[in-house]
Amino acid sequence: MALSKILIANRGEIAVRIIRAARELGVRTVQVYSTADADSLAVEMADESIEIGPPPAKKSYLNVEAVLNAAKETGCDSIHPGYGFLAENAEFADAVAAAGMAFVGPSGDVIRRMGDKASARQAAKQAGVPTVPGSDGLIDDLAEAEKLADEIGYPIMIKATAGGGGRGIRIAANAAEFMSLAPQAAAEAEAAFGDGGLYLEKVIERARHIEVQILGDGENFIHCYERECSLQRRRQKVWEEAPSSALTPAVREKLCASAVALAAAVKYKGAGTIEYLYDDQTGDYYFIEMNTRIQVEHPVTESIVGIDLLAEMIRIAGGEPLAIKQDDVKIRGHAIEVRINAEDPANNFMPFPGIVGDLRIPGGPGVRFDHMVYQGYQIPPFYDSLLGKLIVTADTREKAIVRLKRALAELHMGDLKTTTPLFTALANAPEVQAGAVHTKWLEPWLEANADKLAIQQGGA
Repeated sequence: MALSKILIANRGEIAVRIIRAARELGVRTVQVYSTADADSLAVEMADESIEIGPPPAKKSYLNVEAVLNAAKETGCDSIHPGYGFLAENAEFADAVAAAGMAFVGPSGDVIRRMGDKASARQAAKQAGVPTVPGSDGLIDDLAEAEKLADEIGYPIMIKATAGGGGRGIRIAANAAEFMSLAPQAAAEAEAAFGDGGLYLEKVIERARHIEVQILGDGENFIHCYERECSLQRRRQKVWEEAPSSALTPAVREKLCASAVALAAAVKYKGAGTIEYLYDDQTGDYYFIEMNTRIQVEHPVTESIVGIDLLAEMIRIAGGEPLAIKQDDVKIRGHAIEVRINAEDPANNFMPFPGIVGDLRIPGGPGVRFDHMVYQGYQIPPFYDSLLGKLIVTADTREKAIVRLKRALAELHMGDLKTTTPLFTALANAPEVQAGAVHTKWLEPWLEANADKLAIQQGGA
């Protein structure tokens, strides 16, 4: 049964994106909002909107009861969680299903299994997907864990089994650091996610971050090739592209096939992402985690394969079988996405929740800007600083970088401080142009090139 009315349990640019996908499918939308978002672009665009609470996310966007009541009150038959907030909350997915509505994403059981990094690692092993050398599950005894760390070899990564965003992670260079840092990681994870469980992974030096986009309807599964997300600050992605320039065709085929095997093993339903570390010195790759939701960087995949991932999620949630066959999915060109945040890169990326001034949005061939802004919009200080994603597509990676520089020069938001200068500088960096980066490259580069981040906003 096709869906007819979706409640969007999110905000910002992803809410706008969902509205657009739903409208093309003839599905009506209801936008929830906190009092801080009453004048947001998503509220303006949706067919209906409903207030669910005050600005703090715990009292609005994370308030399961308020979200469910809003869906019932407005007669919705489904809920799309977007990313963040309740998107990977298994109990929320269960509650949506129990209320007789479709959750646009996988089941609570799958979210629970793959959201726990230790059980996800076990699922990957069972599906024959290579995993980073580490503990078989959660570590129970610190002394025994230290012995295991010594066997695996330092440096070792201590990782929280719950959560994300770089929290609950420590890297120990030796046994003394391990004994000191492991309790810190557990305490941080407990405070952030209510779960202090830890597991161990060997650190892969100079690794690249590669992730594979998958789609499944519970019975049929495909991949939409990979994205590279190696440019990261504080373990947060800032620049994503597809396909990865580091992979050979043979490695690409094996890597993507392994992602499909894992999706099939857990009978995945919806759009998801399977993340890997890739060692371009050896050609080895290792599963690290699965994101059971749509990703911020999904547009780069859409741009090279021509598939509307949000539309497919909605169709699948409505009970339609996956209509796309693997042989139909081809790579066409190269795409790059950069995250435009309301932050001042010249001032240690300090959040800048100001007013959008003279707004000029880039356009022309191969340019897409998924955003949540309009001229005069007051950015609320309560949420993530992401304003939009600038995506460019061209025949080759080299041409895509040239196009990105042109589009960045066109983007203007008045006196608002954004991360635009960061990407202008990165697009001109020889290492980025050569594709010679890894997950630890950006932060030292930022320290050495601080002067380049003060470029006039909107300038070339």
